[in-house]
This record gives sequence, C-alpha cells and structure tokens, in this order.
Amino acid sequence: MRSIRPLLAAAGLVSALALTATACGPSENSATDKPAASSPGTGNGDSALPADLADKLKEHGVDPEKWKNGEWKNWDKDKWLREAQDFVNPVIEGLWKPERMTTAKAPAKTMTAGDISGDQGVTDPEPRPVQAEPEKKPYHKNAAPVGKVFFDAPEGSMVCSATVVKDPKNPGKSNMVWTAGHCVHAGKAGGWYRNIAFVPAYNDQGKSPAALENAQPQEIAPYGVYWADWVATSGEWIDEGGPTGGTGAPYDYAVMHVKPEKGSKSLEETVGVALDINFEAPEAKDISAMGAWGYPAAPPYDGALMHKCVDRPGRLSIAPGTPTMWRIGCTMTGGSSGGGWFAEQPDGKLALVSNTSIGPVTSGWLAGPRLDEGAQQIYTMMSDKFAGR
Repeated sequence: MRSIRPLLAAAGLVSALALTATACGPSENSATDKPAASSPGTGNGDSALPADLADKLKEHGVDPEKWKNGEWKNWDKDKWLREAQDFVNPVIEGLWKPERMTTAKAPAKTMTAGDISGDQGVTDPEPRPVQAEPEKKPYHKNAAPVGKVFFDAPEGSMVCSATVVKDPKNPGKSNMVWTAGHCVHAGKAGGWYRNIAFVPAYNDQGKSPAALENAQPQEIAPYGVYWADWVATSGEWIDEGGPTGGTGAPYDYAVMHVKPEKGSKSLEETVGVALDINFEAPEAKDISAMGAWGYPAAPPYDGALMHKCVDRPGRLSIAPGTPTMWRIGCTMTGGSSGGGWFAEQPDGKLALVSNTSIGPVTSGWLAGPRLDEGAQQIYTMMSDKFAGR
C-alpha cells in the first residue's frame, strides 16, 4: 500500500490536540535557547564524525569521510546495514537544505483490497472515506508535536510524518519521536535508510509549494533539523516488512532518538510539548474517535501542508496469526505514513495509540498497528538507552 495520511474525526479530538500544543512559537523563543534552522551549507559536512560512529562505520568497511562525501549513496547489498544493532546515521550538516526537503517524495506503500488475506472474522466493514482537513496555521499552535521525517532511500530522498513523544527517563526533555517502521527501514528486502532527520512543525505557516521556493529556512524548519542518532523498529518489521506492508504491517512502528543539527536544547523543550503513548488502548468498539495527523505528499496532495482525519476506528486483519490493526476512513496519501494516531484518554488528554502504516490505492482509509507489549519494549529500551542524557 502507499504512504498513509492522518484523519481527524471528532471536534473534541481536534481541540484537545490544540490544547496540548500551547508551546511558545518559533518566533517567541530566544535565538540562544533553540536550535537554529539548518543553514544552507555545502552538504559535505565540515565537522569530524564522533569517534564511536566513525568506528562503527569502519567495522563495516566504510570510510567515514568517504561516507560524508557521498559514499552513503552506495546502496550495494554488502554496504547496506540492516540488523537492529547496526544503525548508523552520521550528521551531514546542511544536507537537508530547504530545496532538498521540498523535492523529497513519499515512499510508495499502497495495496489493493485483494492483498488482504487475513481472518475476515476480525475485519470490520470498510469505513466510508473521511476527507482529510488542513490543520489550522500556524502549526506550532495547533499541532506542535507533529512534523516531517526526511530520509534517503535507494529510490531517492523520501518523506514521512512523525510525532514528538515523552521520554520517561528524561521528563520534560524528551528527544524521542514516534513514526512507522517503513520510514526508517526497508524491511526484509533491505536495511536502514540513511540521513534520517525530523523537522517539527514543518512549513509552520502552511505556505504553498510555490511560496516555499523563496521561503527562509526558518519558515520551512521553524525549530531546526533534528537528526536521528539511534532508531529502533520491531524485529517483525525487519524480517517481514515489504513494499506493501506485508505481514510486517501490524508491527510497522519505530522510535527515533534525535539531536539538533545546531544547538543543544532538547526537542521537547524547543517544541514545548510531547505526547504520552497508550500501549493499552481499549477495544475499537470502546473508542468513539481516533484522529490521524500527517503531511500527505502523494497526489492530490503535495506534501507542503499538514492534514488530519478523525473517525471511529474499526479493525483490519492482514494475515492469520498477526495482530489486528486499527482502521479509519481517511483520504490522506503517501507522506502521511508514520504520522501519529491520537485518542482521548479518561483524563481528557490525548495520547498516541498508533501510526499510519498502510492504505489502499483508492485512498479511502488508513490502517495502523495496535501498540502492544512489543512496541512498549522498544519504547522503554530507547528511553533506557538515553537515560540522563
């Protein structure tokens, strides 16, 4: 199936996200407190790689300086790292220039109804399409935790969506981001994508693609660019994930730990908000509305604007023996993949309960994984890894 888009259904859900996003806007922060937007730069990277990263690249027969000067474009199988412990993502300062961001494409992840071969007994009727709505501007006041993920794949520069989430071991100072597994790793046929970076509140003022051509870097990346220094996804996605999701789709989630390309302030402090994750969401029948946010980039969308969908969730089974996924009606397309799905909790606050994973060629609905014990283990592992840092 193709990249997925977010949907918002209930008015309460929409206002709830806005209420959680009361952070100071980019223009309200002092320049010394927040990372600057990425500067144009050469893209070659002038600073030396950290010793541990350089050593890791050397372990795999990769020359660190050659990597920064373009060797990362070598996607030969023997150079493409794929195991969980082999993730490397050296910062190449200035690589993600505004023009490179605006030309990145959505990963192709579409499927047809015929690809669904699972237990129809736990698949609810296909939902009616829900028209994705543009998020109110500026984004930092209405959906501050939401942003875009940029990465390089063999097919070129790509985009997904993602959400800033809380870090239990670094309260108030989270650098953790939730997205889809297929936005960071190619699955069974490949390895880790490269140059993975997160831009919160991308295109904050919601300018058109034409207007973005002459926009300042801070208009495109108001909080700057955050590079992933570690990423974790499920073993099921690495082993079973495929171009249309495959049997890895129910496990299509990932957690990124990021650091600013410039500056040292945490992502949560900079953006002003991070969302809780609910790994024990109730059954679909007990949830009145679930909303998805993201940046759909495949036609008829262009990737410049944040959209949302809200709908009552249903169930979708992909294959026997795999967990049932959530499904909502939504017209978002590729590029919205990885975007967070939110549901209101008993205390009235929103929590992340899933992320966009797959959708049909007809773009009438989206499906996302249920975040269970396996997802929680990955999240906890990431928090523990960076505890106190």
